[in-house]
Amino acid sequence: MLAGLTAVPPLSMDMYLPALPEVTDALHAPAATVQLTLTACLAGMALGQLVVGPMSDKWGRRRPLLAGMLVYIVATAVCAFAPTVELLIAFRLAQGLAGAAGIVIARAIVRDLYDGVAMARFFSTLMLISGVAPIVAPLIGGQVLRITDWRGVFVVLTVIGAALTALVWRVLPETLAPARRHGGGTAEALRTMRGLLADRVFTGYMLAGGFAFAALFAYVSASPFVIQEIYGASPQTFSLLFGINSVGLIATGQINGKLLVDRISLDKTLGFGLAVITAAAAALLLLTTGVFGDPGLVPVAAGLFVLMSAMGLALPNTNALALMRTPHAAGSASALIGTSSFLIGAIASPLVGIAGETTAVPMAVVQLACALVAVACFVALCRPWQPRAQESSLRAGNMTPQLKGAREEAEH
Repeated sequence: MLAGLTAVPPLSMDMYLPALPEVTDALHAPAATVQLTLTACLAGMALGQLVVGPMSDKWGRRRPLLAGMLVYIVATAVCAFAPTVELLIAFRLAQGLAGAAGIVIARAIVRDLYDGVAMARFFSTLMLISGVAPIVAPLIGGQVLRITDWRGVFVVLTVIGAALTALVWRVLPETLAPARRHGGGTAEALRTMRGLLADRVFTGYMLAGGFAFAALFAYVSASPFVIQEIYGASPQTFSLLFGINSVGLIATGQINGKLLVDRISLDKTLGFGLAVITAAAAALLLLTTGVFGDPGLVPVAAGLFVLMSAMGLALPNTNALALMRTPHAAGSASALIGTSSFLIGAIASPLVGIAGETTAVPMAVVQLACALVAVACFVALCRPWQPRAQESSLRAGNMTPQLKGAREEAEH
């Protein structure tokens, strides 16, 4: 169930990716404007989490989640009939605002029920299941485009949203007991978030994860044009390459969750993942600037595969390490993590198309810049070489009595 909720962003983004060139032609809009439909959805998911996260700390997880999913269904259905790119951008924003409920509440539920290494392992398992979405979504999108136009993609998304909402209604329990909820209003939520941001280490993990995610989203935003327009691949070939990259991310996430979390500290694994992302982005910049001549599709696709695969080491561990420090406000902490990631990604998205559709250099530049900033935040703010009080709890991997009681209550 939680994997289905975390699959909302890749479903909303990736199923639509093969249709971007078609939307450009159908709505008579430039590529940079059509890419704003991705940016609007991403920005909506970022801002929506700031609202839904504190709401879930106050009212529990189920009610805000169900309300958000209902609005998501309506907004997605309207996107299917949008006559202009401006209206499409507006309702993609609404779609993102509502879809944020699934992202932020899924992470908060994990924090309700798990702690330490168990939480890091669960995030990696979540990546395995929800990772099917970015593999399947562009493949579905490519096949939908065989029988209908880009509007059919949003019809399929509407049906998926409705099915997921029905499943949430029937299956998902409430994991935040009334005694553990916060009764304050907006002012209390703002004070909680300010306290979280005052934690230097939490902020470091949040920003490191956010800039790593931005490097990933630069790929998501630019790859339809890079792969199809610059290197001449078909929508189906693009979908296949996108799926292969997602398999790499999933496989690395499973290596992280099944093999590494019990043997190597999460900080070391995270640092290695960020280093690989940086190296892959630097290689892509050298390839796209023509240092080695005209590289063709295969070397560029290989560089993107390495970059995407390394995300399986970076993203689960930044989430786990940040949430380890926030058992008292999981919803607000999850909102800050998600909002920072999506806002940074929304800023990076239009930059990849700044030089038009004939060069992949802006994509590589954005990816390398984001990777370098992520490394700087990790080193300067998290200072992983310094011992921290909660490290013993992290290595223990056991649930606290309070978390164990919450899990038993939810299961009951």
